[in-house]
Formats: sequence, structure tokens, C-alpha cells
Amino acid sequence: MNGWLLAAGITAFAVAAVHIVAGHRDVVRPLLSCGLADEPKRVLHAVWHMVSVDLVLSAAALVCLAAADDASATGPMAWFVAAHFVAYAVAFLVVSLSVGWPKPLLRLPQWILLLPVAVLTAAGAA
Repeated sequence: MNGWLLAAGITAFAVAAVHIVAGHRDVVRPLLSCGLADEPKRVLHAVWHMVSVDLVLSAAALVCLAAADDASATGPMAWFVAAHFVAYAVAFLVVSLSVGWPKPLLRLPQWILLLPVAVLTAAGAA
């Protein structure tokens, strides 16, 4: 059992739960009630659901990788998941830093949840 990957998987499940619960309240409800045209509104809603599924599947993959007996087979997939979470974190950082908000690192704090999963996964893959 790879403890780092297990910790990454558990953390990723927590991130997915926060995304689903808080995201529905803070992002989806305002999106669906805004005056945006129906087609872009529905596409953005579908993207939110895609990310929800992606986060849950990534968490499940990490837990499965942690339980795998063959460490040589888990490396490439673990590195892929780590890169995946780094990319998500970077996307939130770039967007929040490019807007010119005061205290930009706290305006879109999702990176604070995503980056630890990437670090734990990289530790498990190394």
C-alpha cells in the first residue's frame, strides 16, 4: 500500500466533495439564475458536471493506485494525475492573478485544494 497515493486519493475525494457541495451553491445556482443566454449557460453547467466527474474518478484512480501491488505500473498514471491537478491549480492561479483583484490568491482559492493533491500524488509516484 502506497501511503502517499492513499493520502492523495482521500484528499482528492475531499476536494471533489467540496467542489460538488460548495460549487453547486456558489457557482451553479448563480449561473443558472443569471441572464446569460441558454446555450452558454447549459454548456458551462455541463462543464461544471464534467469537472465533478473528473475529480471523483481521479480520486478513485488514486485509491486504486495506492492499493496496487505493482509499483512500476502505477508510476505513469500517478504522474499523469499529479500533472492533471497541477494544471487545474495553475488555471485557477492564472485566472485569479490576471484579473487585478485585491488579494488575488484568495479570490479563487480552489488552487489551495488542488495543489496538495498534486504534491501528495507526486510524492507517491516518486
